[in-house]
Amino acid sequence: MSVDILGAYWTTAGPVEIRTGREWSLFDWPDRCAEAKRVGMSGLGLWHTDLEHLLERYTLAEIKQIFDDNGLVHLELEFLNDWFVPRGDEKRAASDGQRDLLFDAAAALDAHHIKIGNLQRTPATIDRLTEAFGELCADAADRHAAPLTYELMPFDVNAASLEAVLQIVGGAGAPNGGIAIDTWHLGKMAISPDDLRAIPRHLLTYVELSDGMQENMPDHTHETTRFRRLPGEGEFDIPGYVRALADLGYAGPWGVEVLSDALRALPLPEMFRRTVETSTAQIEKGLKA
Repeated sequence: MSVDILGAYWTTAGPVEIRTGREWSLFDWPDRCAEAKRVGMSGLGLWHTDLEHLLERYTLAEIKQIFDDNGLVHLELEFLNDWFVPRGDEKRAASDGQRDLLFDAAAALDAHHIKIGNLQRTPATIDRLTEAFGELCADAADRHAAPLTYELMPFDVNAASLEAVLQIVGGAGAPNGGIAIDTWHLGKMAISPDDLRAIPRHLLTYVELSDGMQENMPDHTHETTRFRRLPGEGEFDIPGYVRALADLGYAGPWGVEVLSDALRALPLPEMFRRTVETSTAQIEKGLKA
């Protein structure tokens, strides 16, 4: 069975310091792309700070050429915060600069999607988020072909439920707007595979696999950035999620986003190999169910 695996940025970046220091990867882009090809991945992800770092050495055209030369086809870009903050606020000014970076890259790199959300935990109403998401999607449609995916997360202070995110994305009604589903977040939010059947197919844009433990650690941010597990190595029903999402019509790629100190400590070849092996086994198990 052929399975499209997209190695998300945090899964393939190696020893980075998420939210506390250097977020750009010490692994050069050609090395990441070559290793992805070797282990059979169909794509990779780029975080905005890593993209900024790469652009100190490569042009967008060169980043795209390296990606293409290795036979990779799916490229994820992330992450845009504070896109809903009113203009004139310093948070919005920083967000707009980040938007330009990601939108320009999406056009040049033919990105599969751009992931957005609220990692900064900035408060806003559902009505404001819905309006702003529609505005953001309209701007994106004028600048590139990549859809925007709102990521469902338990620590989103505005939309910490599947229903809320569907209300925002569905209410905006943008043809290039959808949701991103991450199984780690689903497990932590006690969202079952059957619960996912409430998602309209046209809003299901991207899926990420990540395993973990049912019991929460005291510090949620600490847990989500350092102690996730590869698919099949935790307690979440990864095959069940895969089956439910496939039944909805999702056809991939299957992103793998495992933020883990243990994974980051591995040599690059072993990191990529284990990502593909564990994920493929769980996806195949789910699709055969």
